[in-house]
Amino acid sequence: MTGFMKSYPIISLALVLALAPWTFSQDLSPEDFRVTYGEENGGEHIVFIAGEREYRSEESLPALARILAKHHDFRCTVLFTLADDGSIEPQGPNLRGLEILYEADLLFMFMRFLNLPDEEMDHFDAYVESGKPIIGLRTSTHAFKIPEGPWQKYDSTYQGEEFVGGFGRQVLGETWVAHHGDNHVQGTRLIPLPHRSEHPVLTGVGEMFVMTGGYLTSPREGSWPLVMAQPLMDMNADAPPHPALHAVPAVWTRSRDVGEKGRVLACMHGSSLDLLDSDFRRMLVNACFWTLNLEEQITPDLDIRFVGPFEPTLFASYAWKREVVPADLEGYTSLIMPGRSSPAPDSYLKRLEERRAKWKALEAREP
Repeated sequence: MTGFMKSYPIISLALVLALAPWTFSQDLSPEDFRVTYGEENGGEHIVFIAGEREYRSEESLPALARILAKHHDFRCTVLFTLADDGSIEPQGPNLRGLEILYEADLLFMFMRFLNLPDEEMDHFDAYVESGKPIIGLRTSTHAFKIPEGPWQKYDSTYQGEEFVGGFGRQVLGETWVAHHGDNHVQGTRLIPLPHRSEHPVLTGVGEMFVMTGGYLTSPREGSWPLVMAQPLMDMNADAPPHPALHAVPAVWTRSRDVGEKGRVLACMHGSSLDLLDSDFRRMLVNACFWTLNLEEQITPDLDIRFVGPFEPTLFASYAWKREVVPADLEGYTSLIMPGRSSPAPDSYLKRLEERRAKWKALEAREP
């Protein structure tokens, strides 16, 4: 008995340490996951979900939300994935509060490989089945990684006949295929299609340069391309087009075939650095008006100025700003993004240099 009593506190401590993160994460309320801009605005309610690890959606989406709330009277709520301690962790283990989608007029998502609890998927699925409008950026083509269970059809690799390619392919028009060009080494020139120049989303929009590399796409039937992505030789705006890589669709529109039969826009770019291109930023602002059937309000000079300080971070899976909670981004004057990034791992820098060297070697052998 004495031996048992001596070991009991040690076992208890081990259990407490093991369960502490879980216990703390359960204490997070839905409000801890979100920030709202334009709470008193009279316009439509746009709900943004930032939940991918690489492209700084936690910076892109609040920056866009501020523009739309401050300049255009929309009510904008941004949800973030969080770490167990309540800080923003891109593609982190916690995302709650999706019941707010019942209030949404537009879902604007930038997600990657999430596997949400059933109750949160219930809310997400209800929005999808309502047929309301959706805008999906880049990794949203592979927003979910759900290998089994009742929501498996949302998985980007799902092959069931009723939902081939999962949410990305069926709703947005494409699932994850491959990179088109070398991401982090080669940027992309986005070229509006001349015969689509009258589309409201392209109002006031010219050619764009984005830092993110291209995605290989072949959108499914019922998708209408607006913009093509031409991979470049490097990550400079004036870089020549890559001679061995053809342009592919980068932005397209669709219509839902259920419920309200809302509009859909898919865009294969959207890092926070991409927003520095004013034409790209204008296109995304226009897209919000268009998906909400407000195209009559789109003009070539819609206000797309950033609201408050915006200092985008390098897009890389290690580079997100630590120790930031959604409340740190409240209001129109807080910095996007506070906090500090971790230093680049040596392995990442080595791989990047090897990839650059590979392309230089290939260019040297070009006939």
